[in-house]
Amino acid sequence: MPKQFRLLIFDWDGTLMDSASAIVFSIQAACADLGLYVPTDHEARYIIGLGLNDAMAHLLPGVPPEVYPRVAERYRHYFLVRDAITRLFPGTEEALRSLHDSGHLLAVATGKSRRGLDRALGATGLNGLFHCTRCADEGCSKPNPQMLVHLMDQLGISAGQTLMIGDTTHDLSMANAAGVAGLAVAYGAHSKDELLACNPIACIDQCEELWTWLAEHA
Repeated sequence: MPKQFRLLIFDWDGTLMDSASAIVFSIQAACADLGLYVPTDHEARYIIGLGLNDAMAHLLPGVPPEVYPRVAERYRHYFLVRDAITRLFPGTEEALRSLHDSGHLLAVATGKSRRGLDRALGATGLNGLFHCTRCADEGCSKPNPQMLVHLMDQLGISAGQTLMIGDTTHDLSMANAAGVAGLAVAYGAHSKDELLACNPIACIDQCEELWTWLAEHA
């Protein structure tokens, strides 16, 4: 049976890497250090996947943008400590290698910075598996479709052959804006109800089920 999607674009945090709780803790600790409003778990989870400026503007609307770098510095301090013990979801590396070997083009569209993604790719040993990657500090942040448009243009793949896989409404809204199919995973940052409101082609409850779904449908 011919494959439905040639290009599979993955979000990173909360989709491939089990890092949502580390991000939430780091955001809250950074805000507490600076005497700022400390977001709730739900508020902090909502901004996962957004670029720095968009995330800060949403979480801390009364804080001037010149303070954002200080928040980011404290965030990085806490995140890097936890990053050392943060792992890929079980089975992720093997499944990505299988998809790569089967002829799929693999890409990443993430709210991480380029420096952060390169560090994560190096630490996990996955850098050789992705044909192209795009980060929030290289253009417009999610849910703007620019990341997906760039990746499709770079790899010469049409929207109809592209699938975006992510754990947030930002990922799915970006897919909708780019005219590509979106596949939701409900084991990451946003709730299943929130994800379903974005009309994904399917919503996956467990990480192991993602790889089975992709093997059967992608």
